[in-house]
Parts: sequence; structure tokens; C-alpha cells
Amino acid sequence: MTSGTGGGAEHGARDDEAAGTGPDGVPGPAAADAAAGARTAPLSTRDEAVLAVERRSWPSPGAKERVIRERLGISPTRYYQLLNALLDDPRALAHDAVTVNRLRRVRDARRARR
Repeated sequence: MTSGTGGGAEHGARDDEAAGTGPDGVPGPAAADAAAGARTAPLSTRDEAVLAVERRSWPSPGAKERVIRERLGISPTRYYQLLNALLDDPRALAHDAVTVNRLRRVRDARRARR
């Protein structure tokens, strides 16, 4: 007779769920909670700085590129890679909705022309 505490298969399934995956290897609630926690973490200082640069208007592209290099310490190419990723980040939208929505419209218009 068993003791009523659950058989080995049931216990193993509970261990998988606690680890974040179900018995079939599909992420379970613990993994989803961890992913949600990562998405709700605040933006990094660098990400906020990228949005701040984009919030300003610039007299020329050269002035903007100089600020990107001097203040952020990255190349303009890397800056635009980071910016593009930020446009899809809900945390960026929550931080600066006006700027993010404006940039999404610009990006979408450029993609539509291609």
C-alpha cells in the first residue's frame, strides 16, 4: 500500500513545475512569472538615456551623432539597434509613451515604403 503522499511520478511532476517546466518540458507558471518579472524591471540608465536623446529635436544629424558618441559612449549604429529594440519594449512605452509611439509610427512608415 502507498502512504498517500503521492507516487513517484506525481512527485517528479511537482519538482518539474517548481523548476519552471512541466513534465513535457514546456515552461510552466514559475517560468512565466520569471519572464514577467524580467519585463517589469525598470529600464536601465542607458535605455532611459537613449530615449532622452530621441526625445530632443536636433539641428543636424551630425550634432545628434556627436551626442550619441560623447554621452552614451556607443556608435550611432549601436544606438539605433538599441533604440529599435526599445520600441518593442513595453517598459519603454510606459516610460515615455509619446516618444515611443512617435518613433513606432516613423518606423512603420519606413517599413511600408520598402
